[in-house]
Amino acid sequence: MTALVIAEHDNAGIKPATLNTVSAAVALGGEVHVLVAGSGAGAAAQAAAQIAGVAKVIHADGASLAHELAENVAAQVLAIAGGYSHILFPATAGGKNSAPRVAARLDVAQISDIIKVVSPDTFERPIYAGNAIATVQSGDATKVITVRTTGFDPAAATGGSAAVETVAAVADSGKSSFVGSAIAKNDRPELTAAKIIVSGGRALGSSEKFTEVLTPLADKLGAALGASRAAVDAGYAPNDWQVGQTGKIVAPQLYVAVGISGAIQHLAGMKDSKVIVAINKDPEAPIFAVADYGLEADLFTAVPELIEAL
Repeated sequence: MTALVIAEHDNAGIKPATLNTVSAAVALGGEVHVLVAGSGAGAAAQAAAQIAGVAKVIHADGASLAHELAENVAAQVLAIAGGYSHILFPATAGGKNSAPRVAARLDVAQISDIIKVVSPDTFERPIYAGNAIATVQSGDATKVITVRTTGFDPAAATGGSAAVETVAAVADSGKSSFVGSAIAKNDRPELTAAKIIVSGGRALGSSEKFTEVLTPLADKLGAALGASRAAVDAGYAPNDWQVGQTGKIVAPQLYVAVGISGAIQHLAGMKDSKVIVAINKDPEAPIFAVADYGLEADLFTAVPELIEAL
């Protein structure tokens, strides 16, 4: 039994989601291989070879894989899929784009968003916005899986010594093309990789107050900024700050929820955080049910006092 992990990378290095996915693959109990598909991705392949628990890295390098278009990545996976019992993708935008294509071509059912490996053919995954956990068993010969990265601790990025095998890159499918990208520049940590997150809700009242109240606290803590869906929908924060079922799933060491009531949708995206601190003036706010530390207070008074104390 051998598992293949599809690495997320930027051609220069491995992204953190890959480390969590490797941990899920290791939990299967067999050998773990990692596919690094890109263009000029030699450095990423070498980084993958250092990950603890990885036995072999397969490096496919070519112009067709330069931007990791889903059609070409799926074709590359299919080109080597024959020798694997499990194929695992991070449950990120890229993984969710490529995995269904691989599952469809292999004519197997995709097992989505797993948070636990029970056995090589049985897995747990959240349903109903995380309010229930389903146990799923698959009889397919090849299991195509997406991994909720917050469900698994990351594998050590160093300590491994896997061999790197080079394979030919697939030809461009011609079904899609890369036109361009507009990447938001942010001096703060990326939300899904941040160790500390300060999130705000609709109770902040305006985008001006959102910035005025939360930015100094985030600066003090060296934190990323997040927001509830209600705050994003109200225009207080950009879409890429949204934490929740339809936003980003996060599990930082510290999550500070300011003025967030704790709707199911939001809790599904952050309740795996190691320590949760909630500030809300409503004693009945659902966020207090998952918080490790709760402060029932007016956020416009409490947050400045907290900043001063820090």
